[in-house]
Amino acid sequence: MSQLQFFGLPPEPTGALGPAEVPAELHALGARLPAGLRLGTSSWSFSGWEGLVYDRPAKSDKLAREGLAAYAQHPLFRTVGLDRGYYAPIPLEAYQRYAAAVPPDFRFLAKAPAEVLSPWLTIERGGGENPRFLDPSYAEDVAVGPFVEGLGEKAGPLLFQFAPFDLTIMGGPSRFAERLHAFLGALPQGPLYAVELRTQGALGFDYAAALQDLGVVHCFNVHSSMPRIRQQVEWLGETQAQAPAVVARWMLGAGLRYQDAKERYQPFDRLVDEDPIARDDLGQLLSRDARPRYLIVNNKAEGCSPRSIAALAKRLVALEDPTNEGASHD
Repeated sequence: MSQLQFFGLPPEPTGALGPAEVPAELHALGARLPAGLRLGTSSWSFSGWEGLVYDRPAKSDKLAREGLAAYAQHPLFRTVGLDRGYYAPIPLEAYQRYAAAVPPDFRFLAKAPAEVLSPWLTIERGGGENPRFLDPSYAEDVAVGPFVEGLGEKAGPLLFQFAPFDLTIMGGPSRFAERLHAFLGALPQGPLYAVELRTQGALGFDYAAALQDLGVVHCFNVHSSMPRIRQQVEWLGETQAQAPAVVARWMLGAGLRYQDAKERYQPFDRLVDEDPIARDDLGQLLSRDARPRYLIVNNKAEGCSPRSIAALAKRLVALEDPTNEGASHD
């Protein structure tokens, strides 16, 4: 007899985690989404998703190890973000495990390590200039190579997310665009590369031209540090329309900080601060487009990314075919 049973508590569930029994409405909604449109969350390791994504309660560490296969059975989830790559390179073996856990049509969006993307070393690493900043050889070894080999056909975008930085340190927006172009141009061709900014001043003509020249995608983001997506589209102009894919991330509501949102929204099982402006912008960005489309949604966007995705999916289905009954309603 286990200790839990001895004290009169129910035994811990055994066996593999399974998917939650989601409403038939979500299965029908998933069937109506275009094949090239992939919606997913920033991770899958949230214990508050019992009944939404998973069939039982489980701790985050168990979900991290075992939850992906169940997550990938959700009718609306065709991608997921691998945020862990930002904090440390993801080993080849981990990518291979991820790929083996999901169906053939599933795709991953992975982050490249911050070590490649920050001009300065952290205090923990001694501070000062970072010798690996925008080093294409290092990025190829620790990010591109394992990503491509480990995921194979299940590799989606490889994301280079820049934290907020002082443009003057870079020599201004034009000089930053030049360095970014040199870095991206030296990487192996083939993968879908995407760039996400958290510095509004870097988003301009030179940046857009650098990405267009190399076929790299700007990652549109909903984040308190950036203008709304509609403005990002306007500033990029035709370069956005000519990109090989559409990549977006819905991260953080206006006026919120990451830690504040985390404390406000835990355990991430319900919508707390619905954002109709972001939903409308994302709907317009992602609908009626023949290119591959990716959207990653964070719990800190509205409080619960599976529920945010369900609400947005209704909007997207309506926009894809305005003749559908109820197309004018979310």
